Amino acid sequence: MALPWVRLDSQFGTNPKILELVAAKRHKAAFVYVCALAYAGCHGTDGYITATALPFIHALKQDANQLVEVGLWAPAPGGWSINGWDEFQVSDDAAKARRERAQKGAAARWANTGKAHLHGA
Repeated sequence: MALPWVRLDSQFGTNPKILELVAAKRHKAAFVYVCALAYAGCHGTDGYITATALPFIHALKQDANQLVEVGLWAPAPGGWSINGWDEFQVSDDAAKARRERAQKGAAARWANTGKAHLHGA
């Protein structure tokens, strides 16, 4: 199930792994990392990026290798895993459960609002 958004640490720009990419003038790899987060969230891959997805995240194999070098990605069969995905992103099950709770809460609020309106509140 797709996530409507992904989390990006507010200290992302000062993360030592990002600073290493920037120092090596590999800014594109940092951009690819952010695009990979969005791609994985949108497609519900739980942080897995297939080799065939590289064009969709504006990446080349070289960018993937650079992300592996600094420890932001780990090689996986047929692609890569975004390190820390499970730690920082909402899992599909958690996102689904939260969405269901929100929908039930909204329905209850609307129901109560309607009753208050009927009773002249």
